[in-house]
Amino acid sequence: MKKKTYLLMALSMVSMGMNAQNSESSSLEKGIEEFAKSMTIGGTIRSKYEYQTEEGEGRFEVRTARINVAGNITPVVSYKAEIDLCDEGKIKMLDAYTRIKPWKTLQFTIGQERVPFTIDAHRSPHQQYFANRSFIAKQVGNVRDVGAEIGYTWNVGFPIVVNAGIFNGSGLTNQKDYWTKGVNYSAKAQFLFPNVNLVLSTQKIKPSDITVTMYDGGITFHKGGFIAEAEYLYKHYSKNAFHDVHAFDGFVCYDIPVVNPKSIIRKVSPLARYDFMSDHSDGIRYGGSDTEPGALKINDYKRHRVTGGVTLSLAKPFISDIRINYEKYFYRKGGIAKTSEKDKIVVEFMTKF
Repeated sequence: MKKKTYLLMALSMVSMGMNAQNSESSSLEKGIEEFAKSMTIGGTIRSKYEYQTEEGEGRFEVRTARINVAGNITPVVSYKAEIDLCDEGKIKMLDAYTRIKPWKTLQFTIGQERVPFTIDAHRSPHQQYFANRSFIAKQVGNVRDVGAEIGYTWNVGFPIVVNAGIFNGSGLTNQKDYWTKGVNYSAKAQFLFPNVNLVLSTQKIKPSDITVTMYDGGITFHKGGFIAEAEYLYKHYSKNAFHDVHAFDGFVCYDIPVVNPKSIIRKVSPLARYDFMSDHSDGIRYGGSDTEPGALKINDYKRHRVTGGVTLSLAKPFISDIRINYEKYFYRKGGIAKTSEKDKIVVEFMTKF
């Protein structure tokens, strides 16, 4: 009788253990399934052909091959990680952050991201209007960094969006042994009036012992298929290390829908741009020694550029576009043009998935 009782007890314990294990396994599988459902995988591919008219030289290039993973852990916590497998031939980690949004109007972000600064530099590759970015977006105001940011939205008859954060100020390539006693910041305010967006932003970075402070203002007008934008950026270097930098970008674009439902082209958008930048330094000292700190140099020479072209949209805007542009450069006397920054024709295929 005792043996039977012990046997029944043992079988009951095994059964309970198996049920608990099955319950835990089921709960884990359910959690993984819910996590997978909230996760989205996306990316952008930009492939293009460029022909430099003065040199008579051409090339094919994969300019962007971005892959990103994003999703929500809970209704409050989200994440994003993005890598570019071919940023001018190099692999770069772009975004890697966690975002906490306790309510609709407030969010907190920590990690690596594009800092809240400027209009054009903050556009992702699929959101750009031209095949090549403006001077503000590429040379003067293009900053990704590691830090923490708070964003808040008010509605006062129209939305006001404010983002502000503190960052390392060293960019992406100097994180491991970078320490600073100063505060490097970036802040941006967007006033989203009907048909008009006004954006003001400022940023302080410290790529070396030189502090670089930037101020940017821009306005965008959009109505129907027409959009016009103008943006100005001012850049100041401490210790009189380099003269102040000025940059401007302005463009117009008009969307013409294609009414033929059988056409593979859904929209045609003629567009034109003018941008300018004065002599520019990246804020890093060069040619230093044990006794001399070195000096800032001109990384980008003063230039004007006029761009004209057309964008053919094969799907919804900024999903599958063919961008056809012609760029005409005007350098100052004595200015040295980089190999890939000369008069050119560009045909770019952009796909967002």
